[in-house]
Order: sequence, then C-alpha cells, then structure tokens
Amino acid sequence: MSYISLPQTMPSLRGRDLLSLSDLTAEELAKLLAFAADLKAGKSQPQFPNKVLGLLFRKASTRTRVSFSVAMYQLGGQVLDLNSNVTQIGRGEPTSDTARVLDRYLDVVAIRTYDQAEIEEFADYASIPVINALTDLEHPCQILADLLTIQEVFGDLKGLTLTYLGDGNNVAHSLLLGCAMVGMNVHIASPNGYAPDATIVEKAKELMIHDGKIMITPDPVAAVKNAQVLYTDVWASMGQEAMADQRLPVFQPYQVNADLLSKASADAIVLHCLPAHRGEEITAEVLEGSASKVWDQAENRMHAQKALLASVLG
Repeated sequence: MSYISLPQTMPSLRGRDLLSLSDLTAEELAKLLAFAADLKAGKSQPQFPNKVLGLLFRKASTRTRVSFSVAMYQLGGQVLDLNSNVTQIGRGEPTSDTARVLDRYLDVVAIRTYDQAEIEEFADYASIPVINALTDLEHPCQILADLLTIQEVFGDLKGLTLTYLGDGNNVAHSLLLGCAMVGMNVHIASPNGYAPDATIVEKAKELMIHDGKIMITPDPVAAVKNAQVLYTDVWASMGQEAMADQRLPVFQPYQVNADLLSKASADAIVLHCLPAHRGEEITAEVLEGSASKVWDQAENRMHAQKALLASVLG
C-alpha cells in the first residue's frame, strides 16, 4: 500500500513534473498553496511509506536540501542524497543514462543544477516525477514558499504588489510567473543590463490573471511605491561569485534598507530567499526588523515542498 490517506484538499498532480511554475495551472497553484497551509496547520498528514526521493544536486544547498529531506521523512518516505561528487554523474555519465537508471530505483527526484535543459532532458527519459529544485533559469519551489508566506500575512493574494529588487535571475523569473498566476502585480527593479529574461516576462504577461500588472524598471523608488512585499536576493548568484565585487556599486541603489522600505506600503513585509549578505542587498536592520518574514519564508520551504511531493506521489 503506497499511502494511508489522501486529503480532499490535495491537488491531483500524480506523476507530474514541476520543471517550471508554468507547468501548473492557476487553479492547481491555488490548490497547492491551500494544501500546504493545511499541512502546516496539521489538518492532514498523508503518508507514503516505502517511497524514495532522490536529491540530485550539482549546486550547494542548505534550505532546499534539508527542507526536501525533512518533508519526505515526515511523509513516511526515504531520501537518497545523490551528490554528483560520489556518483558517476560527476564522471560524465550522460543525463539520459542516469535518468533511465534512476527511474527504475526512485519514486520522485528533485534536481538542483545549472542548465534548465538538463532537467528537461532528465524528464524526457524518466517516467517518475521530476522537480526543479533550482536551475539558472528558474527556482519554482522557492516561490511556492514565498506565495505561502504572503498568503499567511495578507490572506487573498489577488491585487497585492510584490517588488523584487536586484538581479533579474532565476528567483525573479519564477516570481514573475508565480505572481502572475495568482493575480499579483509584479514590479522588477534591476540595473540596466540585468533585467529578467524577456521571454519569461512575456510568458508571465500571458499567464497573468485578474488584471494584474507587470513593471520592469531601473528605478527602485518607483518600483516600491505602494508595494506590500519587498523581495531581494544576492547580487551574484551561485557561479557568479567572481563578479561580485564589480557588481556592488552597480546594485547599491537597489539595497533593501529602511529608507527604501519607508517608501513602500505602510504594511509592507520583506522577503529574502537566503543566504543573505547583510550590508549588501539588504541591511541587517531590515532583515532582523519587524517587517521581515524571512524566517517564516524559510520554514515554508518545507511545508510547500511537502505539499508538492504528496501531490505528485498521490
């Protein structure tokens, strides 16, 4: 018996991949967030004994690795940490070969890597659910936790405005898609030359519901006006560390500090996907201040991913 109970609130995503938030419909995303909230509140606890999650990570991780592991253990399953340094993946085994072998061992796999094409190829060769645990293009699981956190604070997501300040990276891309699918306005403030990928922006516009609006601007002050959520990330993502020093002066106007926060809505909250560089993209004062929901956000990685795992295994 693969499970004990399936809550009525659980979305029907059995066997599905999540390579991008756009793999979900707006209705499925809303149901997934509601299910995650129920799990966090202890209203249900599905069990999947003998199911095995593989973590295939090419990039370092704290929150993603631990939150996926704890979520799977709480669902009654097992976790295998498939570090590329101790598997044949690190010696150049083709993704297609790895996928076809792991497909026969595992029940679900979460992949954290550089190239989006790698997880897409893996999914092409595997029949088990494949979850994007981060690529250079998207970070969908992070945004599930972000939306859950915002929902906890404000209730209805429709019509809220989220402003992301900084590099137009994978987090910015998934925020664009996720916020569009729940009807939130999305403002992205990035220096010239660092804006999000235009294809992602257009996709977000296509997915937007409830007349939400998207703003892409180099002006951080204009971007935060009337925003209920200020969000930032490191200015140099994994793999870009060598460019960190040269980015500092370019991104300095986009720092989330008390002055910028004062220009947002009076009830604005602050989010950061972590790890944070205090004094760079965000000040310690704001990160540790009353507007910060960063630690709730980090906890919600576990609840959101537990909901996702249960839904694709169910």
